[in-house]
Amino acid sequence: MASAGEFAASVEDGLKLAKRIGAPPPHQAPPRHAAGMERSTGSATMLPAAPMAYAVVADPASVDNPDVPSYQPHVYGRCDPPALIPLQLKEIALEVECLLGEAFVVARGRWWVHCIMRNRSCDCRLVVPMGEQGSIQGIEVNVGKRSYATQVIETEEQSTEKISKFEAGGFLKPDLFFLTIREVDGGSDISFTIRWSQKLQYADGLFSVDIPFRFPHYVNPISKIFTKKEKIQLTLNSGTGKEVLLQRTSHAFKEKGRLGEKMVFLYESPVENWSDQDIHFSYSVYSGDLFGGILLQSPPLQDIDQRDMFCLFLYPGNNQKRKVFQKAVVFIVDTSGSMQGKPLENVRSAVSAALLEMGHGDSFNIIAFNGELRSFSSYLEPATEEMVENAKRWMSTNFVAEGGTEISHPLNEAISLLSRTRDSLPHIFLITDGAVEDERNICSTMRTQLTSRGSISPRISTFGIGPYCNHYFLQMLASIGRGQYDAAYDTDLIENRMQQWFRRSLSTLVADVTIDAFSLLDEIEVYPCDIPDISAHYPVFVSGRYQGKFPDSLKAKGYLADMSEIAIDLKVHNAKDIPLEKVLVKQQIDLLTAQAWFSESKQLEKKVSNLSIRSSFPSEYTYMILLQTDSEKLDTEKEVKKGESRKLPAPDARLPALVRGVNIGFGNIIATRENLPPGFGEAKPPETFEIINKAVNCCGSLADSCCCMCCIKTCSKINDQCFLAITQLCAALSCLACFECCSELCCSGSD
Repeated sequence: MASAGEFAASVEDGLKLAKRIGAPPPHQAPPRHAAGMERSTGSATMLPAAPMAYAVVADPASVDNPDVPSYQPHVYGRCDPPALIPLQLKEIALEVECLLGEAFVVARGRWWVHCIMRNRSCDCRLVVPMGEQGSIQGIEVNVGKRSYATQVIETEEQSTEKISKFEAGGFLKPDLFFLTIREVDGGSDISFTIRWSQKLQYADGLFSVDIPFRFPHYVNPISKIFTKKEKIQLTLNSGTGKEVLLQRTSHAFKEKGRLGEKMVFLYESPVENWSDQDIHFSYSVYSGDLFGGILLQSPPLQDIDQRDMFCLFLYPGNNQKRKVFQKAVVFIVDTSGSMQGKPLENVRSAVSAALLEMGHGDSFNIIAFNGELRSFSSYLEPATEEMVENAKRWMSTNFVAEGGTEISHPLNEAISLLSRTRDSLPHIFLITDGAVEDERNICSTMRTQLTSRGSISPRISTFGIGPYCNHYFLQMLASIGRGQYDAAYDTDLIENRMQQWFRRSLSTLVADVTIDAFSLLDEIEVYPCDIPDISAHYPVFVSGRYQGKFPDSLKAKGYLADMSEIAIDLKVHNAKDIPLEKVLVKQQIDLLTAQAWFSESKQLEKKVSNLSIRSSFPSEYTYMILLQTDSEKLDTEKEVKKGESRKLPAPDARLPALVRGVNIGFGNIIATRENLPPGFGEAKPPETFEIINKAVNCCGSLADSCCCMCCIKTCSKINDQCFLAITQLCAALSCLACFECCSELCCSGSD
């Protein structure tokens, strides 16, 4: 699939084509279409809001009810691009497990290929919408005697000759993953298991999660014989030893049981129609003040690294009397030509909102950069109401997208502006959509400069926009600067994600956190290397490996906003019910990949690869492939030997197929130089069915006479004006032929 827009248009075509099967159930409203059967402008309404499956239909003549065939008028032509008909859902169940700051989701269900004749087949596409910062972990599919499963392998393990040219899947949008299953027979059932993870949101002491679970009405089976039942199981395990309370929920969950700190809730109900609302719930981990702890666990037996694992967590608590640090902030905003339009507008809105939230005693400056620098002021300005309004007017004039990208100069300028900061915590916010050549040198220079600044050094937080910037460079820079990293791959997410990013970074409760006991261990490896500050708006999770023995209790030390020292008691206990590797593996893969990129270490690359394969999380040094286990091969060959008409699959059908787009890469310097926009635009798809109808009306009789589908295919490519001209020419030639026939046969030789 080329884009989400083309996907949505193909679904619209599929819904029109599905009318050949029959009307929707009488108790449900049919889908609304724009007047004159034109495409609706809101393509987003066609994008899935729950796990969905679609029949990929290139030949409209194959569409019919597989159980009750009906008379169907023949349809000439083909759908280009293919139409997508949503399949009917027979079963669905969801399991959600919340561990520390992650939610792990398993969706199981069964789809019915209700729209393809029994003697025909089509490809089927599964699409999975994921929530906040979702990561696909694996999909398993069973179709008849065939089974499919995704697998993560080393990049050298499979040569290109051993991988099918067929593209098994990828991403339509950053939160929409798809997988294609080939040659599924009409009337078949598709059983699936989909696993993904997503970040838990945290605000006002509450963890919350939203899982897409809104099914359109047309996936409900028409027949009454299907008993529909929804089942959602929710498991909470904070691992903190604190009281956990389930708060707001979208469904009527009932507590099923408790085992230690693990709480299990269940929602199970027969339904007339599948769910039309997302799954939402929130829960609190109550504490009156700052608290933390350390979880320990032995490594799995199959793990190459046999050092013990640990996870340090630090929560801000609910003490409203705790004050955040005063802030001295420099916003560094990329205004290169590629930021034209919505990206730069959304950044300006987010920076304006951050300025409005700054308090008395805070100060700021803004640097707009491309090939040159433009500064709001030559020094830090107080965050007064008047100065904030001046800054907003300055941004509306100076945030003009033009020129190239140069990051080193504005960073050095920001460090210089913050060099005389004494009573405030200095922050640098770097926002860019591009990659540059001297990124490793920038990281080395910043590490040297920040080390020389002592304890309260500037925090560098980074935000990447789109796929062309080097997100691992930005993660490494944020790790060096004890700041926050975030990203938006979709233009609609920029403003919201940036506001959350600003809020976490600018609400520091405790700075310069250290754990003295780390130095007492025989060996320790920490991710990230420097412990981030404790924010009022999100807990801190730090993980790693160690050798030695942790004491039963220890302290985390840091500085409060009044520069007084604080010591937080940390209890150490074994994590029996929490698989630490599963919870922390994505953070470790991302940070290790950033370190491997920075140090150019093959050893670290191999370490990331092993971790990725063992956990099934894709990485930059692994492939995700789709493997087919084909138990029907022998049966198929026997049928062919007996003279059956069934065809063998294509020669490469059983080769592993590559799943593309699961890696983000290390930036694109060429795209940055050429100022290519960050990949948000979508081309308008062709009006498939309108063209097919014109071709049928124009060339139906010709096709019946000569049976040349090439003629139909050619007609499907012409525009309206050419179509009218050809029609008029054919009509004129027909009139002349009739006149000649009449004159020769009827009028010749008569008076």
